[in-house]
Amino acid sequence: MLPRIVLILLQVAASWFIAPQIIRYIPIGGELRLFVFAIIFAIIVWVVGLISAEILKDTARPSPSTLTAALVCALVGAGLTLIPGLVQAIPIKLNVLYFPLAGAILGYLFVK
Repeated sequence: MLPRIVLILLQVAASWFIAPQIIRYIPIGGELRLFVFAIIFAIIVWVVGLISAEILKDTARPSPSTLTAALVCALVGAGLTLIPGLVQAIPIKLNVLYFPLAGAILGYLFVK
């Protein structure tokens, strides 16, 4: 259980700090930028999973289907932000980048 918690924390930290460094080299703007963030989040989450599988004990190595699930869930999370009034209906103020990041991590965790 502890290795999975460490893995999730590593994935969140790496994605949150590395993705903006990568996306500044991609010339895209508007709402499409959120979907590019989702793709980058999913790839970073998967790569961190690959690396941590070698380092952490009792952590399974992710498969290509894990990357696919992380991509799909991250894109769904990004798509949720486009639903009118959904983000405003949440009582606390959230950054819209939390949705694709959470989707990428949940997608990673769904597939073993």
